[in-house]
Amino acid sequence: MAIISSRPSVALVKTRWRKKGAPRTLADCATVIGANVWKIALEIFRHMEKEAFRFGSDRLVTEVMAEFIAFLVQLVDRALYRRLSDADRATLVSGTVRHLAATMENNQRDLLGPGEYRKPFIDLLNARFEEYAGFEYRDGEPGFPCVRCFAARVSDAMAASGNRWVIEQIMDIEAPEMVRLIRKLVDQATPAGTS
Repeated sequence: MAIISSRPSVALVKTRWRKKGAPRTLADCATVIGANVWKIALEIFRHMEKEAFRFGSDRLVTEVMAEFIAFLVQLVDRALYRRLSDADRATLVSGTVRHLAATMENNQRDLLGPGEYRKPFIDLLNARFEEYAGFEYRDGEPGFPCVRCFAARVSDAMAASGNRWVIEQIMDIEAPEMVRLIRKLVDQATPAGTS
């Protein structure tokens, strides 16, 4: 799979609204966040590929992307905490997940052919959200145990490709970049007063 690689950057997060001054619904925000979460996950994949990590098969790529997305969406959820009411936060996160499930399903059908992809993806996200919910955050940052868990999940997904140093790459480079980009995304995509 030939992919041009670059380091994720602030320019990656795009939240320009077509209708200036028009009220933004939670559904609008969910679509923007979902599209940007996909872009961030793809850029992290591209960066790791540029750094010589091997992903092997298309199936392995989708498994790693699913792990990236699970981590990113729980970062979104944590960033929305106290910013929105619990009901609005749940609506926004659910809409984001629906958008991502459709995107993942379309990509898997293109790469892997016909099959049931949405339910396994949603099941994985639910399992990861439950797992990540047990970790502490300080000042909006996931703690070491949370990042270590995420890195281990990515390493497990990549185990078949024989990569070394995946955990270090995720913990030292990719996860901090994901946190930074999600903060920016949530700040731009959910204006004050959305709740």
